[in-house]
Amino acid sequence: MALYEHVFLARQDVSSAQVEAMMKEYSQVIEEGGGKVTKTEYWGLKSLAYKIKKSRKAHYALLNIDAPSAAVTEMERRMGIATDVLRFLTVKVEAHETEPSVQMRKGDRDDRRGDRDGDRGGFRGGDRGGFRGGDRGGGDRPPRGDRPPREGGREGASTFRPRPAGGPGGDAPRPPRPPRPERTEG
Repeated sequence: MALYEHVFLARQDVSSAQVEAMMKEYSQVIEEGGGKVTKTEYWGLKSLAYKIKKSRKAHYALLNIDAPSAAVTEMERRMGIATDVLRFLTVKVEAHETEPSVQMRKGDRDDRRGDRDGDRGGFRGGDRGGFRGGDRGGGDRPPRGDRPPREGGREGASTFRPRPAGGPGGDAPRPPRPPRPERTEG
């Protein structure tokens, strides 16, 4: 028998209890086909990267399967028919992980968030460059208050200049185009 990791996404309208029931239902399909489900994990309701069948979120679930390919094919066929399943993916693996999956490891996620703040000057704040606050330093230009006013107009005046007539978008009509020369076949 082959080893598979199977992840499916259920609609956001479905409750987590219904997703657990779906996991049991598909586990029974595998057992009827002569295999077994070694591990099941419910990852929770998560946001999707893009809409799938008008859903912005989905319930994620993982099944580690040890079964013949016919049993997995039957389970996938039933998932394809089910209206509550948005997507599924089955991957053949060499060995199953014995520890909880990456999605279930809460401690690792907290460690990564801590690293994000410490290594790069802070996730929020810190010296990110650009113009922040009242200090507009960082270049050779003097601060705005020390600059002389612009020439040729009053402070805050519009810079709109009307186009001359005759050009594109002007008031005068264009002259007609000269006729094209006739093509001769040679």
